[in-house]
Amino acid sequence: MAEQPLATSLLMRALLAMGNEKLAWACRRLHCPVLRSALVLEVGSGGSPYCRANVLIDAYTQTRERHWAPFITDRPSVLGLGEALPFRDKSFDFVIASHVLEHSAEPEIFLRELQRVARAGYIETPDAFMERINPYWDHRSEVTVRHGVLEVRKKSSWIPDPELVELYEELTKPLIAGSVIPSKPFAFHTRFYWTDQIPYRIIDPEVDANWTSPEMTLTTQMQTSLRAKFGRLGLAIARKLLSQKKRNRKIQLADLLQCPRCKSPELQLGDRSAICTSCGTPYEVIAGVPCMTAQQR
Repeated sequence: MAEQPLATSLLMRALLAMGNEKLAWACRRLHCPVLRSALVLEVGSGGSPYCRANVLIDAYTQTRERHWAPFITDRPSVLGLGEALPFRDKSFDFVIASHVLEHSAEPEIFLRELQRVARAGYIETPDAFMERINPYWDHRSEVTVRHGVLEVRKKSSWIPDPELVELYEELTKPLIAGSVIPSKPFAFHTRFYWTDQIPYRIIDPEVDANWTSPEMTLTTQMQTSLRAKFGRLGLAIARKLLSQKKRNRKIQLADLLQCPRCKSPELQLGDRSAICTSCGTPYEVIAGVPCMTAQQR
């Protein structure tokens, strides 16, 4: 797949020229092609947010979908759903959605929400081929880019092609997953920048991707390599050094939020709760983080 303009930084291109694709891939999280003044939202930021993101949102404080890593809230943060983002129209200049689209059972709604709240953005997922041969328990879509269009195929189960996966695991998984994918990560992931609108196509909109994920033990999910631990440490240091900490402290979430139920911006945001004065829906605020999922009344 041809690289999009601004998809790589000077540092990434230098590392690629030297043949160090692994390090170039790691450095992509330091790259966000926006002005310093741009207001950036990260959707599904989880336990490893991008340095450049000013506001963070995730659906969970902890989930196995991100290996139980706790939701990092070192800047203005919100709990909410990607399919019902609790932000006003075009309130952000740029939105990052890294390894989150493939988790959505309603990708068309998720993509419409990204376009609604931001003027441009970046989407990253495993590529459809990697997802097909190496499916994940909680991934509900296969995503790729063809002719400049983001193509999404909803999965009817977590393993769409059991026979292919069986053949792959029997002979080639140790080679592909253990060597080829780690050494050539750009070829096995979808990276997509967009402006104004996301050109996308849902290949099978009739498929119901809201199936129950298989059970898995906590100990299995918690296994982490030493390399991954060092990687997380490096990203944590980068966040401390490169995030817009001073600016982030001045951001007023009340000026960005709207009620996800009635879409009204009329919210009274307090230290322990928020309430929509238009429809009366109450929301909890936990340790300074508004939980913007509609509660039953």
